[in-house]
Amino acid sequence: MTEWYEESFGEDYLLVYKHRDIQGAVHEVQTMASWLHLPAQGRVLDLCCGMGRHSLVLSEEGYQVTGVDLSDVLLEEAKEMDQEQAVTWISGDMRQLPLPSSEFDAVLNLFTSFGYFKKDKEHIKVLQEIYRVLKPNGRFIIDFLNPAYVSQNLVPESSRISEGQRILERRKIENGYVTKDITITDVYGGEPRHYQERVKLYTLDEFKEMVEEAGLCIDQVHGSYDEDQYIPETSPRMIFVGRRPMEH
Repeated sequence: MTEWYEESFGEDYLLVYKHRDIQGAVHEVQTMASWLHLPAQGRVLDLCCGMGRHSLVLSEEGYQVTGVDLSDVLLEEAKEMDQEQAVTWISGDMRQLPLPSSEFDAVLNLFTSFGYFKKDKEHIKVLQEIYRVLKPNGRFIIDFLNPAYVSQNLVPESSRISEGQRILERRKIENGYVTKDITITDVYGGEPRHYQERVKLYTLDEFKEMVEEAGLCIDQVHGSYDEDQYIPETSPRMIFVGRRPMEH
């Protein structure tokens, strides 16, 4: 059986999310750099890099960047944008990274690229892989959604037209997951295409437990990229900043 994330990150994903801009990525990267205190020309892994917006900005800021994603369609898009061929793009599963151990000064997992699987142990595998590929004292950022904010601000249904396609998005929370059902129909007729996105809603404490089980430490939790502290009821995001501890 094909998992939702094997189907959803294709050509239509580019259409649904094309409003995401580079300016936003520049602001986010600059904020992250101030949190991470990375060495100049440090090695950074953008884990689940998608179309590579953040990877490309990181590269322009002088870091040595590797972008990993499962979607060949999104990686192709990233390569097209990377005209300098400055970033190393690799196809891979985040639970089993095709990368050497202790390689990176930082690992970034952005824009809710976490919580895709059915079992907690699969998510812990991802965190263990982050631990493995980080250098001792290497830093990580995991940018996840805030469950309380999601449940208070969920828009059950929205629709728009882009490039002659009607995009209908229906959202709901059930069984500890937030799901988004996307239907895309050509305005001139034709068969609708259906996709689903599903993310497990981990609370702060649940997330911390998994991170600790993988051997990582959390140093800070931010509520957004505007530097504010995480406030459980009102912050839109839970952005974890942490590290792989030095070996004793």
